[in-house]
Amino acid sequence: MRLLRPILGKYVELTIPGKRVSPRGKLIDVGNDIVVLYNGTQYLYIPATHIQSMSLTDEVEEARMNETEIQFDHTDIAYRKILMNAKGIFTEIYIHGPQSLHGYVTSIMNDFFVFFSPVYRTVYVAMEHVKSISPYEGNATPFYMSKERFALQPSPMALSRTFDQQLKRLEGELVILDLGEDPNKIGRLSAIDNNMLELITANGQRVFMHIRHVKTIHLP
Repeated sequence: MRLLRPILGKYVELTIPGKRVSPRGKLIDVGNDIVVLYNGTQYLYIPATHIQSMSLTDEVEEARMNETEIQFDHTDIAYRKILMNAKGIFTEIYIHGPQSLHGYVTSIMNDFFVFFSPVYRTVYVAMEHVKSISPYEGNATPFYMSKERFALQPSPMALSRTFDQQLKRLEGELVILDLGEDPNKIGRLSAIDNNMLELITANGQRVFMHIRHVKTIHLP
């Protein structure tokens, strides 16, 4: 994105769909499909496809930020490469709404990745819906838990190459879609066919959804 290179080092504000507070900070780096901001406490790696708008902002308040370098390789920076760099580092993943996922990227497939959270356990995340990736500095751990108490766990099932194939593996299981933000997204995954899924909710209601609208899925 050569268009953005002249404003590297400037302070910007972004409009991101679904994000209540607009990300603000210093524009650190840009790649073909991702931009990097520093907001004074965290680096925000934001897939470019979710940027509705970006504008320059006032530098006076922002200039007090003390930048702490995170050891990420920014050579030929790209979304998938950032995910690879994040493996093993305590990270915040923002997708939509008021909630974020906190934990660790454990596996990266073609169009989704596996995220291990101490709250939700193993979560399968569709890459296209991730709005930002924010690694924590130093040796931070979730909820300041000791590393002895917080042990990463492998995915409970074999991994498929694509998100729709992974969903197919979960047919018949009780699942939670999109972190349970909607009661109609919790139920038994009854069937998947031609990119449509059928979910049976607690009261027996049949809910149909296109797979492209599923952001995350995990087992209760």
